[in-house]
Amino acid sequence: MKHSLKTGVSFGITSGNITTIGLIVGLHSSTHSRMVVIGGILVIAISDALSDAMGIHISEEAEHRHTEKEIWESTIATFLSKFFLSMTFLVPILFLELSTAIVACVLWGLSLITLFSLYIARQQGIRPHRPVIEHLGITAVVITVTHFLGDWVATLG
Repeated sequence: MKHSLKTGVSFGITSGNITTIGLIVGLHSSTHSRMVVIGGILVIAISDALSDAMGIHISEEAEHRHTEKEIWESTIATFLSKFFLSMTFLVPILFLELSTAIVACVLWGLSLITLFSLYIARQQGIRPHRPVIEHLGITAVVITVTHFLGDWVATLG
């Protein structure tokens, strides 16, 4: 895979996954509303995907090492991977009872992080246990913090 596409896809998959899981968990903890969680996913799928695509675009430009075509490939790959990955979290929300859907989303996200970490380890020729544990640990921190943050926000209303 070309470097520009790998940059965009790897960033988009990772960021889209962790951001969406955090949003879902936090919104569920604070509102317990299917509509709010659906709205949050849709908003983040567009706004955060565009924001991160712009961030990758500017970052790649700042390096002065990439052609304009490579920069745009990274930009588009970031947006598309992050957008479509975030949208996959809608499936359980739409078709399962909300509490069950939240668990399904967390398991889906953790599975994606695990699989992508295994892929990265294989690409680098390293043993996978360290990157898998590291990436799952970071994801677990996001899930935990956003859950308790949502609980706290619920007490404000």
